[in-house]
Amino acid sequence: MVDDRLDLAESLTGIDFKNKDLLKTALTHPSFSFESGTLEMYERLEFLGDAVLGLVVTDYIYKAYPHFSEGELAKLRASVISGEVLAEVAAEVELGKCILMGKGVEQMGGRFRKSILADALEAVIGAAYLDQGLETTARFVLQLLEPRIVQQAETKQWTDFKSRLQEYTMQEMNATPTYEIVSESGPSHERNFRAVVLVSGESYGEGAGTSKKRAEQAAAREALKRLGVA
Repeated sequence: MVDDRLDLAESLTGIDFKNKDLLKTALTHPSFSFESGTLEMYERLEFLGDAVLGLVVTDYIYKAYPHFSEGELAKLRASVISGEVLAEVAAEVELGKCILMGKGVEQMGGRFRKSILADALEAVIGAAYLDQGLETTARFVLQLLEPRIVQQAETKQWTDFKSRLQEYTMQEMNATPTYEIVSESGPSHERNFRAVVLVSGESYGEGAGTSKKRAEQAAAREALKRLGVA
């Protein structure tokens, strides 16, 4: 079973690991270590992978967007290496199928849990760095994240639309926007939310997202567009 998961991980990532033990450690959740009595778990590799991920993304956006200020670069980087984005990317490549975890965690939906997916992806990045070096690891990271980097850079989705909307409505309308979650859908590990933003009781925008915060940000963005200040 373990070898099958490692083979699948190599197939999904496109990386042929020289040291299979590194990959195994990167995919070992602490619950599996506890149940199997081994000392291996992915936390140290996750720590390393987080640093490698930050370096690769920082290097890429610094060179790709010379017109961005330091503040914009920092916001862009934060928006694409967030736990939520990493979990989405890990889910897209079906990394959850490869993770070694305890039966209890698995039965509670651990293979779909965002925090576990994000942690495991960072651990795999750390393992790839040790096994393959920075160049190969950078290609792997950018293969996963470059489309999101480009999208975020073009749309500037890292902007705090809620703060911008509140500043505008307080100054121009003497009112504070409020938000309501009007619907929730999807399974527990893949929820979708729809929010509406109200100003003085009137709806100014709706938005959807995979979290309440994202849905509210999307609604605020629509409100800013309607008000002509987006």
